[in-house]
Amino acid sequence: ILVQLPLPRHMREEQVIHLIDPDKDVDGFHPMNVGKMVQGLPSFIPATPLGILLMLEHYQVPTAGKHAVVIGRSNIVGRPISILLNRNAYPGNCTVTVCHSHTPNLAELCRQADIIVAALGKPRFLKADMVKEGAVVIDVGITRVPDSSKKSGFSIAGDVDFDAVAPACSYITPVPGGVGLMTIAALLQNTYQACLQRSI
Repeated sequence: ILVQLPLPRHMREEQVIHLIDPDKDVDGFHPMNVGKMVQGLPSFIPATPLGILLMLEHYQVPTAGKHAVVIGRSNIVGRPISILLNRNAYPGNCTVTVCHSHTPNLAELCRQADIIVAALGKPRFLKADMVKEGAVVIDVGITRVPDSSKKSGFSIAGDVDFDAVAPACSYITPVPGGVGLMTIAALLQNTYQACLQRSI
């Protein structure tokens, strides 16, 4: 079972998520799964953070001892990925700084980062002057922006000013075609794991 967020305004997200059987919570949002994740116990990890971990692992990106900056503190991406990058495992063992709308020196912190996870929902927020040479930049954002050249009237933009930032990076994810695809893969992995657990 997964709940497509955000919910309509008349529905309480917390109340709906609490109704899900934790053993079927393949999106990893139930408090029981979140608690297990925080404690490093086997659990369903939220799909987007899990997708990021799978990507880092696939490309063998070094994480131990690195400084990771997470921009955004949502329960869906920011908080869980900050916990996972800090865990005593690979990918992990990072020193993690979580930034948000009240962080006064955000650009300065980003320039110190070896790994940046941009998950704040503001198109093209992360600029070239905020990224140091050789950084790994993971763009989680996906926003529709007006674009008269498109038949739909909009194009999709990430939280990173991709064309400007990419030349400085050792790795960077595109939008679309990056983290979104990994989210789907991670969700299917969690679903498969749920199926295996039910058959035991």
